[in-house]
Amino acid sequence: MSCNPTQPRSSLFEKTAHWFERAKAALLGDLPCRQGCSHCCVGLFPVTILDQQEIQRGLRSLPYEQRRAIEQKASQQASILSASAPQLVRNRFIDHWPDRDTDNLVERFSKLPCPALESDGSCSLYAFRPLACRSMGIPSDVNGVVHGACVIQHSVPLIRLSRALRQEENLLAGAEAEQLAQLRHQRRAQGEELLLPYAFLPDAADGPA
Repeated sequence: MSCNPTQPRSSLFEKTAHWFERAKAALLGDLPCRQGCSHCCVGLFPVTILDQQEIQRGLRSLPYEQRRAIEQKASQQASILSASAPQLVRNRFIDHWPDRDTDNLVERFSKLPCPALESDGSCSLYAFRPLACRSMGIPSDVNGVVHGACVIQHSVPLIRLSRALRQEENLLAGAEAEQLAQLRHQRRAQGEELLLPYAFLPDAADGPA
């Protein structure tokens, strides 16, 4: 698996973080996202093999003991998940799971913290965080209806994002899909999506557990 921390970073991750900052600024401080808030760092959610590649790059940049501690947390969590969903033992990918199965597991483990979450609420791999983490907090706009993106977001911002920012959001999503397809083909991976703890395990994106 090629995840050298000295390799050039994916511009997709940097562009997504930049888009979030501009979108947040456009909403004039109506988002609850603040330094020290780690609410969205607790709970199970899917990530992609692109995210896994970035997480692995980040892990390799850490001191050995710190990396091992994070990997051990992830391994323990993966064992718990596999006990609840034995199909994860055979195949870590959840692309073809029925939505209800994924939703049930996510709900059951809603208190599971990200393996990279520190006791002070900081992220050990902030510079290498998944795309979902980089865009979380911006309300979605579907068919003209705006929905809050976070459970602690008590109200939807009155200001809506500009069409240009929404178009850029769509372009980023398209670029993600294209890069996912390329990476899956390159690795001959069995899928594109896996649950967060598995992305911290070596070779998690290359095949069965």
